[in-house]
Amino acid sequence: MSIGRMDLNLLKVFDAVYEDRNLVLAGRRLNLSQSAVSHALTRLRELVGDDLFLRTGKGLAPTARATDMAPALRDSLRRIEATLGVEPFSPEQSARRFVLAANDHVTAVIVAPLSRELRRTAPRVDLVIRPSTRLDLAEQIDLGRIDLAIGIFSQVPPRLNARTLLTQGEVILMPRGHPAARRKLMLADLARYPLVTISVGGQEEGAVDGFILERGLARQSEMFDRHALEAALADVGKVPRLRVTVPHSLAIPALLRESDMLSIVPASLATALTRSGELLLRQPPYPAGTAITRAVWHRRNDHDPAHVWLRDTIVEVAKAAGESAGA
Repeated sequence: MSIGRMDLNLLKVFDAVYEDRNLVLAGRRLNLSQSAVSHALTRLRELVGDDLFLRTGKGLAPTARATDMAPALRDSLRRIEATLGVEPFSPEQSARRFVLAANDHVTAVIVAPLSRELRRTAPRVDLVIRPSTRLDLAEQIDLGRIDLAIGIFSQVPPRLNARTLLTQGEVILMPRGHPAARRKLMLADLARYPLVTISVGGQEEGAVDGFILERGLARQSEMFDRHALEAALADVGKVPRLRVTVPHSLAIPALLRESDMLSIVPASLATALTRSGELLLRQPPYPAGTAITRAVWHRRNDHDPAHVWLRDTIVEVAKAAGESAGA
């Protein structure tokens, strides 16, 4: 196929259909009718010699060929737009949809205020949140199915880029009626009382030292500093009892209710969970480490105006969340 036969506008149609998986939504994005999008897609199919998208009960699903084409074509289109300075991004007018990967803690602490900010500054922009705990997270970023992943990563491969959002320590949560609620928390309490901890994967999922490595991206699996806890208790001849380990941090209030358990959680999450007054927050009686929450994206989106705006907005939202948590 000669590039001379190619109408480059067809690439924009491919990009929109791949993003929205729907002809009507793609047409709205491009200011085209559904029939015009369908006609353009037919022309592209003839040029490529592949169906590209198949109808399903949930919309249009890309074929294997479309999935293979998408990252390079979308990257090229973004580069052309950035080079020419065309189609500047306007948050007030944009109807873009961004796909983020985040766990429930990040959703509560960062995505919720982000949504409120978008309602004010970009009312037509939509967010889709995918679980950052999925084992194919790096692959989804590579394929362009996830625009931005937010989490704690110990290793980021060169093809991806990262930006710091929060640097925070961890704290201890307890119910108001806990036996240790009326005094200073002591190290012995962490051996005496059982613990609720957050973990989204263990050694059976390939976790090493609290992180799962996949395609060069190492994401946190345990949401507490296990080494610091165990080392502190070992000094006094004790070991912690991890009675309940959960993958969902927002289940912690229900687990602590009417129990003698304690929970070790990130400071920003603790701030969110103690707003109801049901739980108390205490500083750990040992030198726990700090963790850096970062936003990670593919480098092909480095200069995309919409992505730059989104990242800047998330940084500001995360900064406010960190300040409220004292992080």
